[in-house]
Amino acid sequence: MPKRFLSLWFCHLTTDRLAIRHPELRGKSFVLAGNERGRAIVQASSREAFARGIRPGRAVADARAIFPDIRVFPDRPGWAKRLLYRLAEWCLQYTPFPAPDPPSGLMLDISGCPHLWGGESAYLRDLVSALEGKGYRVRGAIADTIGAAWALARYGEQGSIAAVGAQREALLPLPPAALRLESRILEGLEKLGFRQIQQFIDLPAATLRRRFGEGLLLRLGQALGREEEAFQPVQPRVPYEEQLPCLEPIRTAKGIEIALRQLLDTLCQRLSREGKGLRKAVFKGLRVDGKTVEITIGTGRASHNPSHLFRLFALKIPLLEPALGIELFYLEGLLVEKVQLPQEQLWHRSGDPAAVAELLDRIGAKLGSGRMHRYLPQERHWPEHSVRPALSFDEMPDTGWPDSVRPLHLLPVPEPITVMVPLPDYPPLHFTHKGKLVRVVRADGPERIEQEWWLQTGPPRDYYCVEDTEGGRYWLFRLGLYGKGEPQWFLHGYFS
Repeated sequence: MPKRFLSLWFCHLTTDRLAIRHPELRGKSFVLAGNERGRAIVQASSREAFARGIRPGRAVADARAIFPDIRVFPDRPGWAKRLLYRLAEWCLQYTPFPAPDPPSGLMLDISGCPHLWGGESAYLRDLVSALEGKGYRVRGAIADTIGAAWALARYGEQGSIAAVGAQREALLPLPPAALRLESRILEGLEKLGFRQIQQFIDLPAATLRRRFGEGLLLRLGQALGREEEAFQPVQPRVPYEEQLPCLEPIRTAKGIEIALRQLLDTLCQRLSREGKGLRKAVFKGLRVDGKTVEITIGTGRASHNPSHLFRLFALKIPLLEPALGIELFYLEGLLVEKVQLPQEQLWHRSGDPAAVAELLDRIGAKLGSGRMHRYLPQERHWPEHSVRPALSFDEMPDTGWPDSVRPLHLLPVPEPITVMVPLPDYPPLHFTHKGKLVRVVRADGPERIEQEWWLQTGPPRDYYCVEDTEGGRYWLFRLGLYGKGEPQWFLHGYFS
């Protein structure tokens, strides 16, 4: 069976993903920016921004000068790589051998697969349509070699398929950049007037080596199939799941507990060997009548302690209804993470992190999911963006909490108020919020807070801490400045 490869190129990988997460960005011009040598540089642009000439590598300041309405979001290092890995895992339904092809592509070994879809053309069309249905703009091509497939996906016609053994003919009209050459080699080919691969593909190897080095011959040989090229596909994840069939249907709580303990012991032994733990797990029972009952638990940090996990499940076992009996039990780890091994201590101190995490898990199980939260600071100026939910108990903050006074209860969205202000920079004498008049007897401020300079889209905020006649304390801010339009006032939080 001849080898066949399919290359996928995501034209706007990270910006398409951001638009999928935030549908309000679809059809809008926006870019992702990163810091390079003290300057904000465009790392990726949306389809609309790209069409307006804003390409990666351009300074954000220049882009704003041309299109003041363009939106700028921070680029997250490593995001594209992680996204490609997840997309490669998704492609496991099309081939057992998908691989990320950074910075913006996938490479699939599809040998022996297309006939299941009715041929290579239908296979490629189905795969591209599925990705475009998710919101990605993608180009694909099929050839005998990785190099030829990569070249056709980016420089050939959409949906190009090179016949078996015909990669040479497919490469001839393409530009030299289709061979994945270094910029130095491309500049040399450009100076000599080589605009297409067919203009130098038949030149003697010694001549090409002497002029351009081994790099050109290697890439040319890989594209034609003369040189081997490394290919490392992703490995499908083995599910963390255990099951226990029963000789007789189980109807009692004691029997369910015994089955749960056995499954937890088996699964936790595997997790312990791999250095991983459960963050979320589900315990299912298949009843005699064909229905499935289940209970779910979550933990603040990854755990493979069967006793602790059993106590979390035990609180919910009464919710299982065995009816005529359960004949098959399942235990599945829905979310598994690496366990942080504790450092050996020379002496013991109070406040064991593991014990605290397990206590929080038990409290959370009793209160219900979504009732307990942990937040960490992040480097954003707007107060509503300066905190984020912690992903786990062990996650450490990237920055410190602000030194300025902040309210205990911060509203997720500032609420508008009407105020009476004696002078421009003075705090209000009273304000009205949702029809209630609040008289101010004490105040402190203002504290000026502005957006990051590369995200600045409006006027600054001036915050005031005020207290009413009953001792209630509020956090207010004025958006804008008097003398430059009519400022707006908002209530943003409560201190008590």
